Amino acid sequence: MLSNEFIDLLKILIRHPSVVGAEHSFFRVLQRELEERGAKVTWYEGLLVAQGNKPHSAMFSAHIDRHGLICTGPNEFQYAAFISANKTDLLNNSVSEELMSKVTERFKSEAVYAYEPWSGIYRGSGVIKNTYVCEYRNNLIFEIEGLEDVVAGTPIAFKDKLTISDGRLSGQLDNVLSAAALVDLFSNGFEGTAFFTAQEEAGKSWRYLLEWFRRFGGNTNKLFVVDTSPFPDVEAANKQLLVLREKDANAVFNKESTKLIEALCQKNNISYLFKDRYVEADNEWLISRGEKPRSLGSTELGRIIAASNGLVDGTTIQVPTIGYHTMEESASVESIEAFLRALRLLSKEVSH
Repeated sequence: MLSNEFIDLLKILIRHPSVVGAEHSFFRVLQRELEERGAKVTWYEGLLVAQGNKPHSAMFSAHIDRHGLICTGPNEFQYAAFISANKTDLLNNSVSEELMSKVTERFKSEAVYAYEPWSGIYRGSGVIKNTYVCEYRNNLIFEIEGLEDVVAGTPIAFKDKLTISDGRLSGQLDNVLSAAALVDLFSNGFEGTAFFTAQEEAGKSWRYLLEWFRRFGGNTNKLFVVDTSPFPDVEAANKQLLVLREKDANAVFNKESTKLIEALCQKNNISYLFKDRYVEADNEWLISRGEKPRSLGSTELGRIIAASNGLVDGTTIQVPTIGYHTMEESASVESIEAFLRALRLLSKEVSH
């Protein structure tokens, strides 16, 4: 079973806003939780670094931004990830964009609130009344009742809390779940380094991480990136406890690191699936029906491997979820337990 300490930590983190491009206040909350667990915490632009007594023994990374909105004019709000990424229109060239184009209706009647990005101070609440793709800007526009006086540039977070039902944890899990898992590592004596990155949903986080490695990294910068991974329904998500990858749309991951995690899963009876193989098999079926194949996905790790010219390498470990990028994203308790166990085992294995 998940410990009460982990559940309490997750409840605390999920209640604090961390909209893409406005994550500073969440970094402050993370800093407190990490320092209480003995970590040395250092801030950089777009990056929080927590280190134990053996910082190069093992390295994990999780992005901490979550989806939300940004006020872009009088009673006009747009999807924060697209504004932060300086996108002027939707191209449907990523998993996130494909999903957003399809699920605009899901956000109707969602409760939201405005906050001051540095301090996290509450600035008022409202309810989403309408969501549409603007034909002139080809971007998602939200209309909110109750936040008519909010000025442009103000971040708007979805009101969120953790719920536990039918063996599943639900909430805006991506990617507060992974952040909580890395904080939990320090509760269990972790002595390596954990990176917490901003603006991953806008495709920018890898730049902050790469800057750190260029300045402080050693010779073997093997990085383990943790995240959630979307599946269409509970049945598909529950077929495995963890999701691994050999590659994404940007790069091939470190084979040695991937095999290490696979071996740990096999040794400890943790079921897993390779997401790239899953998508490629599904795409063969889609193409045979004359349908458009899906993207392999673009991950933080793939971007940094592609851009670092061999300086940074690694692999990823993900939790299978449903309801991706919504307030009802959920993961099984069994899967989260396996995720936490795998991270602890892995941290000890690579530290030797």
